[in-house]
Amino acid sequence: MNQAVLERRSVILKKNIHEMILQDNQSGISHQKSNLLQHMIKELHQTSHEMNARR
Repeated sequence: MNQAVLERRSVILKKNIHEMILQDNQSGISHQKSNLLQHMIKELHQTSHEMNARR
């Protein structure tokens, strides 16, 4: 993926992670959503690693 796509993906993941953390703090989330949150965090980490490798 090119740098612009990686940056956009990173922004979207950060936004989605932020929203899920807010929801978890306010009312809790299901086990399924918790697994999704962990998966998105892993994706964000991988995306950040790919962005740094391209620089």
